[in-house]
Parts: sequence; structure tokens; C-alpha cells
Amino acid sequence: MISKLAFSLGRNDERPNIELAMQLCEENNAEGIGEIIAGLFNKDRRIANDCIKVLYEIGERKPVLIADYADEFLKLLTSRNNRLVWGSMTALSTIAEIVPDVIYEKRYLLLDALENGSVITVDNCISVMAKLCKVNKSYHKELFPILSEHLKNCRPKEVAQHAARIAICVNKDYSDEFIAVLDERLEYLSSSQKSRLQKLKKNFIENQCLSRVDNNQKIDYHILTITTPRR
Repeated sequence: MISKLAFSLGRNDERPNIELAMQLCEENNAEGIGEIIAGLFNKDRRIANDCIKVLYEIGERKPVLIADYADEFLKLLTSRNNRLVWGSMTALSTIAEIVPDVIYEKRYLLLDALENGSVITVDNCISVMAKLCKVNKSYHKELFPILSEHLKNCRPKEVAQHAARIAICVNKDYSDEFIAVLDERLEYLSSSQKSRLQKLKKNFIENQCLSRVDNNQKIDYHILTITTPRR
């Protein structure tokens, strides 16, 4: 599989990596995916970088195919190669609802990334944490206040996007708090930023529904349709 990576083909674009991801998904090729996982730890950063691209592209299409590798992605959150860091966080965001317990166990890595990570790492870290909140009541109790505090203090240009990522886990107990934070931030936004946040707030209010907790401590949410930038 390494021979099909963009670097191996002498390409400077990501198309070969995307096509490889699509092929592996179509074939449900566990062995091939294992080879790509191994490539993450190749000494040649160009190979490792291509491999992480393939993996999170698989995650966006068939997350179950990479769910068993959550530990590998978590390990790479401390890599010196930032491409692997934010790529691994992107991969984790695609499997967080499949293997939440594995990821939650290493939540200290998420908290460190939220505080110190690059822009893309933080964006995807918020998605990971929101999805953990979404599927488990106890995780929600611990992590949602952290997300709420982040939303109060993140840069103005990040408010709308981060609010959109967090909105998927806001249940009836926290909806008033969430709306209050949005209102508080509106004062400090530009006209275009205000417009985007007001639209999100309107959509949230119109679409929120009562949350119910089942016997497995899982929370049912009305899921908002949110578009986030592809990398």
C-alpha cells in the first residue's frame, strides 16, 4: 500500500491518497489499512504524512475500519510532527462515537491539545470532546463545562465554528447556558461573525429537543446539520 501513496508516486497533491482511502473502504481491506497504520511510524515524514491523510479520509467514509487504531492516533497527539498531530485528532473525531471509552481514558491528551494545539488540532479536538459528551452522561458532566469555558474565551473568529461543533452535545440541561454564552460573545464580533453566530443560534433554538437518558447513560440529541471545512 505504501507504493500507492502520493509521495511514492512522485506526486505533490493529495489525490492518490484520497483514491487509496476510497479503495481500502470499497474493499474493506483490513490488512491494507494495517500497512498504512504502520506507515505512520515510518522515519520518512513524507510517508507518515501521506498515511495519516489516507486514514482520516477512511474515517470520514467508513470510520469503523479505523476504530481499532484509536490508541495509535492518541499516541501521535504528542508527536513532534504537527501534521501527524492534527491528522490524528481529525481521525479521532471520526471514531469518537464508536470507541468513546478508549478515547475518554486518555482525555488528558485532549485537554492538553485544547490548550496548546494548533488551530486545526483544536478545531477537531472540540469535535472529539463534543462527541464524547454526546454519547455518555458522565463524560458530558465532566467535559461540557470545559467546552463551554473554551467558547467563552476563544478568538472571535473561532466562536461560530466552535459553537457549531459544540452544539451537537448541548442537552436540555445546558441549552440556556449555551445560548447565554453565544449572546455574551455576540457583542465582540464583527458584522459577518455576528450574522453567522445568530444564524447558528436561531437554528439551534428551532431544532433543539428534549434529551432523554436511557439505561446505558446515553443521551439522545436532535443532531444539527453542520458543515465544517475539509482539510
